[in-house]
Amino acid sequence: MKSPAESPTSPFIDLLRIQQIRAENGESELILPLEPFHLNAWKIAHGGVTMTLLDSALALAARSVAAANTGVVTVEMKTNFMQPGQGCLRAFGRVLHKSSTMVYCEGEVRDSNDAFVAKALGTFKFLRERPLGRCLKRASSG
Repeated sequence: MKSPAESPTSPFIDLLRIQQIRAENGESELILPLEPFHLNAWKIAHGGVTMTLLDSALALAARSVAAANTGVVTVEMKTNFMQPGQGCLRAFGRVLHKSSTMVYCEGEVRDSNDAFVAKALGTFKFLRERPLGRCLKRASSG
């Protein structure tokens, strides 16, 4: 797993307890041992949790081919759910195509039994790193 200095942190990802295994050479791997707060009313992984895991895996794969001091933001993502997510989820991301401004990735989630849970395709835009704490202008209402 990368140290915090090598990998940006996200309070939301930390809250979900998603763990990075690797992110290098256009590929990534994450794990998420499911806990009760990750589940929906049917006691399976909430679809939003599965999509967040996929978004993170794709974004980390994209970041692994980005220039220094460059981040990525999701432009679009499509997810197909194959079966319920249970146990420990493992997500894999892979870069399919990279241009100077965008990167196109695919990924999948599998459960503890290696069952195919979900598949995603996504497009990400490269962004230069911005200083932390910058002020955002509020939209005027009128």
